[in-house]
Amino acid sequence: MQNALSLARMVKPNRPTFIKLFIYRPNEFNREVTGSSMTVLVTGATGFIGSWVVKLLLEKGVHVRATARTLDKAEFLKKMDKGSGAILDIVKMDLLDLNEVEDAVRGCEQIIHCAAALPVGSKNDQTDILDPSIQGCKNLVIAMDKFGRVKNLIHTSSVAAIRDPRKGNGAMHNREDWCTGASLEKNPYGFAKTEAEIIIRNWVESKSEPKPRLITIHPSIVFGPILHPSHSEGSMAYIKHFVKGPKFVIKSSLEFVDVRDVALAHVNALELGDDGQRYILHAHRMWMHEVGELLQKARPEKKWARRVIPKPIAFVFAIFHPKLTVEQLRKTWGKWTDFDCQDMEERLQIKLYTKEETILKSIESLET
Repeated sequence: MQNALSLARMVKPNRPTFIKLFIYRPNEFNREVTGSSMTVLVTGATGFIGSWVVKLLLEKGVHVRATARTLDKAEFLKKMDKGSGAILDIVKMDLLDLNEVEDAVRGCEQIIHCAAALPVGSKNDQTDILDPSIQGCKNLVIAMDKFGRVKNLIHTSSVAAIRDPRKGNGAMHNREDWCTGASLEKNPYGFAKTEAEIIIRNWVESKSEPKPRLITIHPSIVFGPILHPSHSEGSMAYIKHFVKGPKFVIKSSLEFVDVRDVALAHVNALELGDDGQRYILHAHRMWMHEVGELLQKARPEKKWARRVIPKPIAFVFAIFHPKLTVEQLRKTWGKWTDFDCQDMEERLQIKLYTKEETILKSIESLET
């Protein structure tokens, strides 16, 4: 299977390098993100990031059209506090159902596309990871083309689309980097996130002036307070280990950011930031045992997992673990990377939460 870079060159054969996808234009979207005069479509609104985006928009008094694959899963959104003028519409939308995507997009000029799939617990990488991201983005651009009203598009990507395996262990990455060599067989999540971004960027570039304004947001692992019990899975499974797991950890590095910062970046990007830019959302890097030590210091009344088990025992443990695989352990044991957010905090006006604030709020939300 061809990797993402070769696919990008097939779509735009005259472009010498992938980085040429970026087209910077002045930000012409100068309205404050307040008031119900505009409708913001939020896809994946019941997810960890998406629900926080909806929460912040409603607090600002925005008219939100929130999508959910099943309407019953979106009931908790109705209980969110609303600022003056806020309206919440919930619509059923499966990214793989083009008719539902078209119905959701109809009439919206502002779109925050959070919907995607996480690799945790995937049983079939094609249907669980690639299809929602890649075919889902294809359906989204078809719908946007059909209605032709989109002026502002904020796309949730990931550092998985930035992490370049050629750089090796301990490397620093920035927004100029791209995931290379990924495929369904090798790094399906990185492949899905990279392909999805290619689809979105190529669609924007294909439009005549004035082109839709595009910003892509690339979070590292997302922790923080959950708004629904289902959010305890996915990335929060790492933190859940400290609440319900055994009293030992593996030698795994966690590069993370607070979900509240990620959500605020999406909302602020409707107004702020450079058109065409990729913004990395990353705050801290800790080994799992360091997280346990932080918790032990902050919450000494409880014994927290801090001991790193020997590598051979960890591999035996992975054989019987419902989500951790031997292959995942082999790829991640003792490995780490880092990310340079560059001017993200300044351009999107974000002041990142401390590691203590993020970890402790994560634990608190899982315990209640």
